[in-house]
Amino acid sequence: MKKKIMIVDDDPDIRMTVKTILEKEGYGVVEANDGDECLTKLASHKIELILLDIMMPGTPVREVVKRIKDTKILFVSVVRTTEAEKEGLFATKNILGFVHKPFDIQELVDVVKKNT
Repeated sequence: MKKKIMIVDDDPDIRMTVKTILEKEGYGVVEANDGDECLTKLASHKIELILLDIMMPGTPVREVVKRIKDTKILFVSVVRTTEAEKEGLFATKNILGFVHKPFDIQELVDVVKKNT
């Protein structure tokens, strides 16, 4: 069975690009436009890793992360790591790290493979 990755980003172009990359690597991909949709879809999908944008409309990412209990999370954002730390976004044990936008495709693939 394919490992499933969830891409949570309000930019449909980013979601489409990452989905295409990960599907070529053999992953199943579930998309969500925002944190609320992410939480809803987590209830019906077994997700190995979430690629989560930090800056999205709707429920603050800090609150979304608190509600994700058993799934690993990798932040993908233009926000610098120090700003994310100030927001306390790395305080949860299931946060694995950070990939900066724009990202290098091979870097993204490598970090996903390392964490799945």
